[in-house]
Amino acid sequence: MTGTSFFQRTLKRPTSCEGVGLHSGARVTLRLIPAPVDHGLLFVRVDLPGKPTIPARADFVVSTALATTLGQGSARVGTVEHLVSALSGLGIDNVRIELDGPEVPIMDGSAAPFAQLITEAGIRVQDQAKSFLVIRRVVSVREGDKSATLAPAKKLRVDCTIDFKHPLISDQTYSLEFQESTYAKEIARARTFGFAKDVEKLQANGLARGGSLKNAIVVDEFSVLNPEGLRFPDEFVRHKLLDALGDVALMGRPVVGHLTVHKSGHALNHKLVMKVLSDPANYEVVRARARDVEQLDLALNDLAGILAPHAA
Repeated sequence: MTGTSFFQRTLKRPTSCEGVGLHSGARVTLRLIPAPVDHGLLFVRVDLPGKPTIPARADFVVSTALATTLGQGSARVGTVEHLVSALSGLGIDNVRIELDGPEVPIMDGSAAPFAQLITEAGIRVQDQAKSFLVIRRVVSVREGDKSATLAPAKKLRVDCTIDFKHPLISDQTYSLEFQESTYAKEIARARTFGFAKDVEKLQANGLARGGSLKNAIVVDEFSVLNPEGLRFPDEFVRHKLLDALGDVALMGRPVVGHLTVHKSGHALNHKLVMKVLSDPANYEVVRARARDVEQLDLALNDLAGILAPHAA
């Protein structure tokens, strides 16, 4: 990490899109608006009285069932993970996210439409350095054969494994050493997915009302039902990695560490994030100063190299 990657970023101009919520089926307009330094990512429900705000932080997660939902008071914003993943993946620190409905629009089921919005709006480098959340010791959570771990590293690296015991979605692994160009090329376009039998059950219970072959990969017992097929041979695991990046970004700062997720989902990802944040010994917040970003680069390398991992 060097140069402008150490400085906070927002958008050059406002941008917007419209779409349906995956679970609510509601038509929603989303606006991304530039914000000042140290503002963070802030959701605003402009359709509710008083326009309540909800910070995009892990302590505001109120549900991880089927998607990650944020809430404050009675206000809720669902399915935030793809948008947050795109903002984090492109290094955006400060933006006001206005919604006139209860759920971020699903768009095509990936983060690519949001990444395109950000790119078209333009990225403005701000005059305040970023602060990083540097992982200092190994922290793990486990549920049966599922696990998620954050460990010290020199930069953000993610190893993701899935195994759904299905001919198309079994024992897939993808590794990513994070860079913005890598995220855009390798991760952003990977779509959410589901099984035809499960989609039918969800819709029968009033969920996945906005789901279709236009915004999700749907598989039956043996094949992909989408006429266009897959965007990547391993699109399924890439999307799980996309989700994990969105969930970990709710720490509120760029993370420097090695994330390993094995058959994990939103609930376990969130449990890992909260376990890391529960003990200040697990991490260190490192703030660069504008005049010595090179020293921070060296400090991060030294910190990752000399800190001995300790089980948390």
